[in-house]
Amino acid sequence: MRVGLFGGTFDPPHLGHLVTAVNVRQALKLDLVILMVANDPWQKNETREVACAADRLAMVQAAIHGVEGLVAGDDEIKRGGPSFTTDTLTTLSAKYPDAQLFTIVGDDAAAKFGTWQRAGEIAKQSTLVVVDRPGSPLVPPSEFVWNRVEVPRLEVSSTDLRARFVDGRPLDYLISAGVLEVIADRGLYGVPKS
Repeated sequence: MRVGLFGGTFDPPHLGHLVTAVNVRQALKLDLVILMVANDPWQKNETREVACAADRLAMVQAAIHGVEGLVAGDDEIKRGGPSFTTDTLTTLSAKYPDAQLFTIVGDDAAAKFGTWQRAGEIAKQSTLVVVDRPGSPLVPPSEFVWNRVEVPRLEVSSTDLRARFVDGRPLDYLISAGVLEVIADRGLYGVPKS
């Protein structure tokens, strides 16, 4: 079995996340791509308020509903505390004992990979995958072996989407209808509860 770990804050999950997951799954012939919701994204909590983990998990579940081979991951939420990739890989190794694991990161995250907690352990536990955007590949740290997968460039960011909720700009085709329903039902990002 070939299992991809695509971790993130997913605050909110958007079509760029989905395009990345399905393209990497196809390119590397992965059986599953787990969109792992960070319990405590400690690197982001220092700079801004983050939606609670349960809300972010519900949005990821809505985003991937009906998409073959994509799974919402809650292992980091169940474990509690700050989220570290090496701990998650250990959990996935126990859950999928004979699986080959792949850690999927964007080129911006790959460029900073050497600063991650226990980066060397992550590289030993899994195959590292960097997602490139056409025309502007970044160079990840050369002390690690990287598999590269090119995906279509979609200029979508969760930061911009949160701002769009606040100022009322359109979200059409940026976030799935299911995610928009979760946001409305839970009153996230300043949207009145439905």
